[in-house]
Amino acid sequence: MIITGATLLADAYGKYAVGHYSVNNLEQVLAVLKGNEAAQAPFFLAFSKSSFNYGSEVMAEAIARAAGALYPNLAFAVHLDHGDEPTCHAAIDSGVFTSVMIDASSLPFAQNVSTTRRVVRHAHALGISVEAEIGALMGVEDHISVDEQGARLTDPREAAEFAKASGCDSLAVAVGTVHGPNKFKAGQGINFERLQQIHEAVPGLPLVLHGSSSLPAAEIARINAAGGQVNPNTRGTMPEDMRKAVPCGVAKINIDADARLVWTRVHREYFRDHPENIDFRKPGKAYIEAFAALVQSRSAELGSASRLGQLLPVIQGR
Repeated sequence: MIITGATLLADAYGKYAVGHYSVNNLEQVLAVLKGNEAAQAPFFLAFSKSSFNYGSEVMAEAIARAAGALYPNLAFAVHLDHGDEPTCHAAIDSGVFTSVMIDASSLPFAQNVSTTRRVVRHAHALGISVEAEIGALMGVEDHISVDEQGARLTDPREAAEFAKASGCDSLAVAVGTVHGPNKFKAGQGINFERLQQIHEAVPGLPLVLHGSSSLPAAEIARINAAGGQVNPNTRGTMPEDMRKAVPCGVAKINIDADARLVWTRVHREYFRDHPENIDFRKPGKAYIEAFAALVQSRSAELGSASRLGQLLPVIQGR
């Protein structure tokens, strides 16, 4: 069942975090569906402008519709991640997306507010929820690239002013997480003091953490053993930090790099061990099972596992 992001976040707020899984192809979508079905967890199925460039917006919309039809007993939002204004408006009008993120965080504050407000007006008229962003995460993800000098933690006072002026339904904040495969150095992590300050400045508003893949060391080791060259010192967001963020207002946690790590590991190992194989469906199936298992475990870490049974009666009773 496809529902709005606001519905998911309202249920999660203060109790658990909903997993947001960025997808680009059929195998990733099936893994996310299977993993959350096993966990009985609600979730966000997220596409981006870059995923549209990879496979087309029309294809993404068709896959999302099929996901809703194949898994009517799940509860998830179809989300546009890091959309610019034209892409957000197109997603809102598609009839498929139930949640959009307008990322105007690179613009001056006033322009970020006005751009977000235009998207909010359009989306709310059609019952669609809007995530916005203030601050700047370091790192690279799809078309987003911010170096160390450009990274900027979210200012709590600006967050309060922005939330009131824009009318957004949730707010992505910069508190130390990093986009892409290279996240924390030794001793670094989420800035919980800043996160708590933001939470106190915008009470009741669901917060979102981008760049929060865990980057399992075992996956990196296996990739490198199969010929990869991923930095073995790479460190992601710790599961205990994900749980610790929930009382600070975080209701959605974005996961992307983990899916790419598992994809790389499965395919490197498969073709190393089966050099004669030319059937891509065999490693594809192996990937679906492997990433579904990671999604299931991530749901337990976020606290969203087994929440579906409580959420569905609320939705169906409306």
